[in-house]
Amino acid sequence: MPPREAGQGGSGEDLVVLLHGLGATSSVWSRLTPLLAGRPWVAPELRGHGAGPAGPPWGYGQHAADVAALSAELGASRVTVLGHSFGGVVGAVLGTGWFGVEVSRVVAVGVKIDWTAEEEAGARRVAGRPPQVFPTAAEAAERHLRLAGLTGLVDPSSEVALAGVREVDGGFSPALDPGAFGAVGPSVEAVLRSCRAPLRLAAGAADPMVGLDAMRRIDPDAVLVEGAGHNAHWEAPEAVLALLDG
Repeated sequence: MPPREAGQGGSGEDLVVLLHGLGATSSVWSRLTPLLAGRPWVAPELRGHGAGPAGPPWGYGQHAADVAALSAELGASRVTVLGHSFGGVVGAVLGTGWFGVEVSRVVAVGVKIDWTAEEEAGARRVAGRPPQVFPTAAEAAERHLRLAGLTGLVDPSSEVALAGVREVDGGFSPALDPGAFGAVGPSVEAVLRSCRAPLRLAAGAADPMVGLDAMRRIDPDAVLVEGAGHNAHWEAPEAVLALLDG
């Protein structure tokens, strides 16, 4: 089952596919999509996130297969991928050419390349936990923003925050299956190096998760986005959009 089209616009052949990060939803692209100026785009919700497909398997390859299925469903002959963090890794996997989609370019922003064994074990622990349930939507929205790294950037009462909340028995929960954290584990550097499409790495200059030296091991022309942290696509959408055209 392909990801649900949570947002779509424009027309043309070279589809821009916007892939959100772990814990987020497609709503995080709402500051960037108005800048696409008629270019065709789609912002799906990845497996286990928001209204995306439910259930395992959780590996990067499954996410890429989901996106490939959506691209085929939309009749896209060619795609350009802009992915944030986890979504950037999925974009790189799609760019291997293993999924039957012609990928013109992959721009991956804020991808955490180096993981310690402790960090990987922590992700596996999160993957094994049941979803948290809160008595109010506001509390669930605050938790959603923490999971997505958007605390302090997005108003918890906004549509963007509430898009990451679902009503469940007993209250409200972030719209995220914790099992999605189970994708963490394979070497991110190896995954990025497997991309055969042109790959540009970038990160906010204040991103605590990745630095220029780490990115340039893979992409010698990797860049920093000034005035932004981990969520550069939210904090500096114009600068991130400019990366699509090199």
